[in-house]
Amino acid sequence: MNKQSSRPTALELWLERNATFPGNVTRLLHLIVACLLVAARGASATPCQFESQGEGRVTAIDARSLRLDDGREIRLTGIEPTATTKQALTTLLVGRDVILRSADDTPDRYGRQGALVFVGESDISVQATLLAQGDAIVSAEIADKDCAAALMAAEAEARRQKKGSWADLSAIKNAESPDDILAGIGRFVVVEGKVLSVRQAGAMTYLNFGRNWTRGFAVTISKRMIPAFESAGIALKYLENKRIRVRGWAEGNTGPRIDVRLVGQIELLGANEPTGVRP
Repeated sequence: MNKQSSRPTALELWLERNATFPGNVTRLLHLIVACLLVAARGASATPCQFESQGEGRVTAIDARSLRLDDGREIRLTGIEPTATTKQALTTLLVGRDVILRSADDTPDRYGRQGALVFVGESDISVQATLLAQGDAIVSAEIADKDCAAALMAAEAEARRQKKGSWADLSAIKNAESPDDILAGIGRFVVVEGKVLSVRQAGAMTYLNFGRNWTRGFAVTISKRMIPAFESAGIALKYLENKRIRVRGWAEGNTGPRIDVRLVGQIELLGANEPTGVRP
C-alpha cells in the first residue's frame, strides 16, 4: 500500500506563511468560496437542460416521434432518423418514464409537441444517445449554441468510430458525385465537398460545387438568411474554395440541391481534414 505523502501542500504552506497577516485567511476563504461557486455553476450548466415541459410514460414509438400514456405525441427535436432509429428508440424508451425539455412547447402543425427527451433523471438526452450510437443525424434545428454543439459532438464521435449508419461508406455524399446525391432526393442527407464558387442571383445565393451549374450539386441560401450567417461571423463569399459539410433535404431535378434555412446546416472543414470526422 502506498503511504500518503507527508509533504505540505501549496495551500498549507501559504496558510502557514501568511496566517499572521490580518485579513489574509479571510480573503483566501472568500477566494475559495468564489471558486467553488464558479465550479458549481459550470457543473450545473449541462447542455440541453431546457425548461421541463412535462413528463409521462412511453407507450408507442415511430422513427420520428413517440406517444405518451396521456395521449400526447412528442416529436424528437434536434435529430433526423436513420434506418435504425425506430429500433433503437424502442429499446431505449418503450415502457419508460421520460421528462420532456424544450424552450417552447407549442405543438407543430400535426399536433406534436417538440422536445428533447430524458429518461428519468438522466442528464443525457435520448437524442444525444441516438447520435452517439450512430442511430440518428443532427438536424441543426436547435438554436441554443451549447446544446447544438453537444449534439453535433455526439454525432461526430459516432462518425469517428463508424458506428451505426456511419459504417456505410455512402452515409456522407461526395459533392463531386451529383448522381449519388440525386439518388437521395426527398431524404435528409449529409454532403461534403469544396465550394468552387459563390454566386448571387436575385434573392438567392448559390454555393456551387460543380462547374456545370445546371447539373452540379449546389447549396441555396435565401437573402433573408444572410443576417443570421453574418451574426454567426460567416460571410458567404468567404466559403468560396473552402471545404464544407452541409446537411439538409435533397431536392432538385437536373442538379441536386440543398436549401439551407439554418446556419447550423453548414460546417467549415479543414483543408486536409479526412472525410466525416470533424465535430
